Amino acid sequence: MATLDASAGVATRRPIPVAGPWITEHEVEAVAEATRAGWYEHANDAVAAFEAAFAAHTGRRHAVALPSCTSGIHLVLAALGVGPGDEVIVPDLTWIATAAPISYVGATPVFADVDPLTWCLDPVSVEPRMSSRTRAVVAVDLYGGMPDYGTLDALCHSRGVPLIEDAAEAIGSRLHDVPAGGFGIASLFSFHGSKTLTTGEGGMVVTDDDQLWDRILVLRDHGRRAGDIEFYNHEIAYKYKMSALQAALGNAQLDRIGELVEKKREIFSSYHQRLSTRSDLLLNAEPCGTLNSYWMTTVVVDPSTGIEKGDLGAALAERSIATRPVFHPLSSLPAYASSLESHRARDANTVSRRLGRTGINLPSALRLTEDEIDYVCVSLEEVLRPRS
Repeated sequence: MATLDASAGVATRRPIPVAGPWITEHEVEAVAEATRAGWYEHANDAVAAFEAAFAAHTGRRHAVALPSCTSGIHLVLAALGVGPGDEVIVPDLTWIATAAPISYVGATPVFADVDPLTWCLDPVSVEPRMSSRTRAVVAVDLYGGMPDYGTLDALCHSRGVPLIEDAAEAIGSRLHDVPAGGFGIASLFSFHGSKTLTTGEGGMVVTDDDQLWDRILVLRDHGRRAGDIEFYNHEIAYKYKMSALQAALGNAQLDRIGELVEKKREIFSSYHQRLSTRSDLLLNAEPCGTLNSYWMTTVVVDPSTGIEKGDLGAALAERSIATRPVFHPLSSLPAYASSLESHRARDANTVSRRLGRTGINLPSALRLTEDEIDYVCVSLEEVLRPRS
């Protein structure tokens, strides 16, 4: 293991955040107006407007605003009737929010490996994990990258298994000119404060399937059917709604989505110009046909350096640079320690294991300056410099 000199070249400067939004007066005024006027007969106006605008943005027929992307995955699985005894395939390399809702409905997550170029779900790994118990496949647009949806869709269609897109990190990305949110039976987004488009907390599910949409509307509102004014609950369900103030913020951010995504791409381009010539670093890919919105600029450090992500993150933190580790493979988490599936995946999913051991997210906040990117790159190179 290399020894990192965490104190060399430390500068006195404001901390550089790893993620964060870009809020202007346009958003502030939209929320203020919702605060002033979004009550009584106008109580649902902001949410309805955000849902309609977001459906149009993704090219989908229906959109439902929610408190989180996690709640969206939960609702889609529940609406599809996934439950105990069923299996749902997910990438091993993702945040636990992709897989936890599978457990909420009593099903079993099955961990497939990711592609070494896109870092997204690998169809080659998915196929052998499909069984008679497979009820859905959830693909993740990791850090703004896109998986091979053409192959995944064909594979799922041939088995009669719904494909679900977790686009939490990918608003603004495109694959063969189809926007993130346009794949599978349903797609889910996150509007957490760290995301490119934020409502503070929040999420959205989009779909073209009328029956699925109808079912989600019932499940997200305590089992009340759409249009019910008698508070006559037909089943026990959930409370998954977004507030008018969040929706007003989200809709105002959506007005600026081109500007927000372009800023993310500029940040990545600046890192790429400074770091892409290094043979010991691998950055996010943008394969032919893909437009990557680069929610996070990520570097994977060559294992030959002997430096793992925890040591690298700690050394950069000493320089007032915040980072995030690339997600630990789900199969390596204590949360799944008792799962037989996770024991199998630990040995089988070699790409997820390698990326999870040596990958780190660099500062990608929308307020980031060129000077700060320069400082991050210089600091990273200092930390990686071989010591005598």
